[in-house]
Amino acid sequence: MTSAVFAAELARHGPAAAVREPPSLAASRDYCRRLARRHYENFVVASRLLPRPLRQHFANVYAYCRWSDDLADETAGAEESLALLDWWQKQLEECYAGRASHPVFVALSETIREFEIPPGPLRALLSAFRQDQRVTRYETFDDLLDYCRRSANPVGRLVLCLGRVHDEDRGRLSDSVCTGLQLANFWQDVAGDWRRGRIYVPLEDVRRFGFSESDFAAGRSNQAFQRLMAFEVERAETWLRNGLPLIERLPGWLAGDVWLIVQGGLKILDKIRSVEFDVWWRRPRVTRCDQARLLAGYLVRRATAGRR
Repeated sequence: MTSAVFAAELARHGPAAAVREPPSLAASRDYCRRLARRHYENFVVASRLLPRPLRQHFANVYAYCRWSDDLADETAGAEESLALLDWWQKQLEECYAGRASHPVFVALSETIREFEIPPGPLRALLSAFRQDQRVTRYETFDDLLDYCRRSANPVGRLVLCLGRVHDEDRGRLSDSVCTGLQLANFWQDVAGDWRRGRIYVPLEDVRRFGFSESDFAAGRSNQAFQRLMAFEVERAETWLRNGLPLIERLPGWLAGDVWLIVQGGLKILDKIRSVEFDVWWRRPRVTRCDQARLLAGYLVRRATAGRR
C-alpha cells in the first residue's frame, strides 16, 4: 500500500482505533480477499491454478504478510515501526491464544487451525521487519542469508503448510527458491532501497568489485557496478535453480504456482541483464505480457507432460 492508503487502514484497524467487537469471520475473509486483490506482485494469491477452497487461506496468509511489511515500511520512521510491529506481534500471540480481534487475525485464525500452522514462520517475518529498522548494511553474504532466512523463507514454509506437504526436504528446497526470489528483489530494487537508507548488496562484494558507498549515493552505473551486479544476479539465479527440484515433489495444483513464481524470479534477473544492470533509473519488472507468456508456457508444459 502507499503510505496514505496504509495510514487510513491503520486508523481504521490499528492500535488507536476505537474499541469494538471483533469483526465476523465473513467480514474478515472479505477484508483479506480485498487486500490480496490490491497487491499482486511477488506473492501469488487466489491464483486460478489453486483449488477454490484454498484461495481464501492463501489470501489470509498474504494479508498477514502485507500488513507486516507495511508496518515496517509505510510509517513515519523506525521508532513508530518498531512500536507497531510490537503491537502486531501481540495481535499474533492473541490469535494463537484464541482471542483474535483484528480482521486479518480473525481470518488467519481459521487457517492456522485448519492447517496446524506453527507460530515460528509468522514470528520470523516480524523479526526480519524489526531488523530492517535497525540494520541498513550487510557486511557479508552470510549476514544477508540470515536475513533471508527470516524475511523470505518463512513464506515458502507457510505455502508448504497450506499444501499439506511440509517436510524438511521440501522445506530446504523451498528455502532455496525463496532466498533466490529475495535476492532478485534486492537487485531489482537497489535504487529504491538506497532512497530508504538501505544497502542489501554485501559490502564485501561492493569493495571486491571496486564500487563504494559514495558511488551508491551518486547512482553510478559504471563498469564496477555492472560487474558487481552481474555477480549478484548470477548468484540469485543459482539459488532459484537449485530449488527447482521442489516442483517435481509437489501436487500438480501447487507445482504450477511454484513454477510460475520461479520463472517470474528468473525473468526479473533477465530484465536486469537486458538493461546492462543499470537499475538506478529504471526498475526492471515483470509486465502483464510477461506474466501471460509465462502462464502460456506453463500450460504448454503441462499439456506436453500429460501427453507423455
